[in-house]
Amino acid sequence: MQRRLVLLALSLLLSWGGVVQAQVVPAVISFGDSTIDVGNNNYLPGAVFKANYAPYGENFRRHKATGRFSDGKIVTDVTSETLGFEGYAPPYLSPLASGKNLLAGANFGSAASSYDDDTAAMYDAITLSQQLKYYKEYQSKLAAVAGRRGARSILADALYVISTGTGDFLQNYYHNASLSARYDVDRYCDHLVRIFSGFTDELYKLGARRIGVTSMPPLGCLPASIRLYGKGRSGCVRRLNGDAETFNRKLNATVAALVKRHDGLKVAVFDIYTPLRELTENPAAQGFSEARKTCCRTGKAGTRVYLCDPATAVGMCRNASSYVYFDGVHPSEAANLVIADSMVSAGIGLLT
Repeated sequence: MQRRLVLLALSLLLSWGGVVQAQVVPAVISFGDSTIDVGNNNYLPGAVFKANYAPYGENFRRHKATGRFSDGKIVTDVTSETLGFEGYAPPYLSPLASGKNLLAGANFGSAASSYDDDTAAMYDAITLSQQLKYYKEYQSKLAAVAGRRGARSILADALYVISTGTGDFLQNYYHNASLSARYDVDRYCDHLVRIFSGFTDELYKLGARRIGVTSMPPLGCLPASIRLYGKGRSGCVRRLNGDAETFNRKLNATVAALVKRHDGLKVAVFDIYTPLRELTENPAAQGFSEARKTCCRTGKAGTRVYLCDPATAVGMCRNASSYVYFDGVHPSEAANLVIADSMVSAGIGLLT
């Protein structure tokens, strides 16, 4: 029912005034981590996290790994399709990110990037600060293709997506004794949302007016979190989910303050915490059969507990669409479809 209502609302936007439009927005511009990385880390020789091997991409086009951390489409792929795009913005570091391909947007996402640049630097990912520098570079390249006036119009009407932060907890705070000694969880969340606020301020100065930011997911329900912090139990780790909820409360308050501070700015929080937690705790309600195990076999030590083990590429489940999680932290394409519905519903206000 929810998906039908969302599609109905978007169909009305696509045919506003009786004229059928190609897309609801002219471009989608994405910043963040592995949740939106479409292959940028493939071009970083030292990057710790990559999804350029089987079984990643098994259910994507040509059944090949592209750098997306799923068996198929990620959330921004689904969102772009829903908004009327026929293709997806290529990874910005790819040679394909040039010429007319720039007109539909840009993707700066990098697996292991986070709000705090120190987290990203630990894993040789593209820091959020560097992603902003790439965006400024993109603006100049876009102007060369569309002209200055055309570029300004595209950038003002584009949808901007920010999806990051999980790594700040899972890949830094929870096993960084000096960091957790310096900040308790409440103060650490304050630290992260200040970075988000400053990043949004900069985007606004650069012309962004429609911004969607994802909430923190239910950290304690991710298979890797249960394995690392569940103390042998199979249920979600309550403490970690509490940390995510603390962050999300502060994020919502910060978004409200940003909208008040900047004239003409629209910001929506894409709540991924609720749908992903509901999928995890009651998978059958959405047609899933497995929410604790991962579809692919993950590694046993270090960073490999988060990802599919390249040494067991053939060890993928038979039906990924019945699994909520593809690897230790990333949803399957089927779960991404559910999450994307929730995101688009929350983002309708950005499009009107």
